[in-house]
Amino acid sequence: MKLLVLGGGSGQISIIKKAKEMGHQVIVSDYYADAPGKKYADYGETVSTFDIKSNIEVAKKYSVDGVLTSGTDQPVYTAARTAEELNLPSFLSSDTALKVTNKMEMKKLFEKADIPSVKHKFLQQNFLDRELEKFSFPAVVKPLDSQGQRGVFKLNSIEEVRKRFAEVLSFSRENKILIEEYYNSGEITVSGWVNKGKLKILTITDRVTYENGPHIGICTAHIFPSKFLSKYHQEIKSMSEKIVKAFQIKNGPIYFQMLIGDNGIKVNEIACRIGGAYEGDFMPSLTGVDILEMMVNLALNQEIDYSSLNRYQLKENQNWLSVQLFFALPGRIADISSTEEILSLDGVSQIGFNFKKGDKIKKIENATERAGYFIVRAESRTELKERLKKVYDRLKIVDNQGKNLIIREIGEVF
Repeated sequence: MKLLVLGGGSGQISIIKKAKEMGHQVIVSDYYADAPGKKYADYGETVSTFDIKSNIEVAKKYSVDGVLTSGTDQPVYTAARTAEELNLPSFLSSDTALKVTNKMEMKKLFEKADIPSVKHKFLQQNFLDRELEKFSFPAVVKPLDSQGQRGVFKLNSIEEVRKRFAEVLSFSRENKILIEEYYNSGEITVSGWVNKGKLKILTITDRVTYENGPHIGICTAHIFPSKFLSKYHQEIKSMSEKIVKAFQIKNGPIYFQMLIGDNGIKVNEIACRIGGAYEGDFMPSLTGVDILEMMVNLALNQEIDYSSLNRYQLKENQNWLSVQLFFALPGRIADISSTEEILSLDGVSQIGFNFKKGDKIKKIENATERAGYFIVRAESRTELKERLKKVYDRLKIVDNQGKNLIIREIGEVF
């Protein structure tokens, strides 16, 4: 069968490979001609994943049997629209897809369904000061339809909001932005699968983030299990089930981000996709559930084996795991660690670099400056911490002066 995968970045490689392993032909559409996922596919098209019309044409050109994306937000809507237009298998209606990819639609439904989120407003560029007179600073501004923390800033005054407004809009196709009161909190991610409207939670992880000046929420690591699991498990489960019902999510993967602080749980954002922190890579070994295979079968309307999903119990999972999404200081790369060396270390299952020798690393503004990732598994918190230390002791991105540019302290924290 023929499968169109929207996106050919590092977050889509695993599902491209999985579809190929399952015997399918894979077509990848991506704005970048040299997107790394294209080399694993049968065909590549230089088309933006945001461009619904062009992706419909790509799907027609190859007479595809299904369309999907993974690890990225906005193409979820493109996939739903493409599937509906061509009468392809569609596990998500375009209405639901819009609500989980557009923050204005998402927040409206949060309010209607009494799903707790932080205080917020939608602003146009010519907004009046009085619109924010009952708003507390610091506040966080976001585009309504972006991803990867692009255009997200933590600001301290109305004046700063005005100064950043055009920049925030530059990452959006809308004419408004979202502003939220900053909530001092920990962050978690909830990954799971919905089958006929019933949710099974697979993992709850701590989402470790980094602030660099006004740049906020840049994810540097995920840690399983979450430190909030024992106290908040039932509340997280109930909240997640409430979201599934409110958004009419019938089938497929979910990825919810929540904030936990002194005022309880606030839902930050939700998505109907496999997470972008390599969840598809580590989930099979961590949980026994191959969500990549399930996702491919769902998109092609093939039978799905739910036996492993039905057997799995989150509270019985005694494993520890961390995905480190590491960053580096700005500089020109003279040398870089070999992947073989890092993979030889205990507990390391995967590593990847987003740069190579000769590349120039820019200063950190959002997730696109991420230098690479690695996945480490252990049997205890102490062992996980020790194994992370050993990896960071060997992990190197070196500049021409011999300085190691890796910033270990923003990921090696738990």
